[in-house]
Amino acid sequence: MNVKDLVSHIKSHACYTHPLFKNWAAINPSHEVVGALFHQIRSFCDATRPAHAFLTGLTKHGLAKECILVCDIAESEEDHGPQLATMAGHIINKMTDNKTFTDVYDQASVENHLKHNSNAILGALPGYDKETGLLIQNKIARNVFEGRKKTDKDTVMKNLGTTLALEIISNRHLIPGEKLCLVDANLYDVSMDDSEMYYLAEHWGEAGAEAMHEQSAVDAISTVINEENAKLMFAGANEFLDALLALWETLNSALLGSGYLNKAS
Repeated sequence: MNVKDLVSHIKSHACYTHPLFKNWAAINPSHEVVGALFHQIRSFCDATRPAHAFLTGLTKHGLAKECILVCDIAESEEDHGPQLATMAGHIINKMTDNKTFTDVYDQASVENHLKHNSNAILGALPGYDKETGLLIQNKIARNVFEGRKKTDKDTVMKNLGTTLALEIISNRHLIPGEKLCLVDANLYDVSMDDSEMYYLAEHWGEAGAEAMHEQSAVDAISTVINEENAKLMFAGANEFLDALLALWETLNSALLGSGYLNKAS
């Protein structure tokens, strides 16, 4: 059992090839629906950044080198929340002739608007929490990363599997998907060179942040995985992949359906 087996497993999961972003590009949903999509995606991404006690757990179990690799990922992600909000605000402004935000760098203003969109469109779905603006599926996906608050060896091994799955999905599905629907589909008259699109530009491509994060995750696991702990790593990867797939399925059904109807009406 080696890291290549786990990588292959992650790439074979339905989440890896989910059509959410292709459908977004094809349907061209309303700006309210785009706002709701951004809110759910942004809220999920927020939960993936903090390392919590994961680094302590790695060190506790003699994985100092692996701790450095995971620490590099966590430090790189620290400031991406405001950048993602700015990109979302920029897209919404492009869709509304700059009538929505006077300052796309005002993170609180942008995020409040996105949450309002989400509450308005998704608020009646079972389990939806209007206080946080979260779908129950989003809460479950976010909760996967609560495991990083524990330092026992089994949980640390699961966290390594979750981290690898997260970085592969981010690098090969999420960021390419965002580039497809936000830039390549030519729906919003934006460019990767726009200063407001810095989040996507920084993460995209072979030299982008996500490619480096994926490699760091691969390196961290390759020296640790064995027959004894592989089951735990696969379990951590599956918990993340299954939860994110459920969130993507809900967004695909509820929001892109709404976008299609709004556009047609």
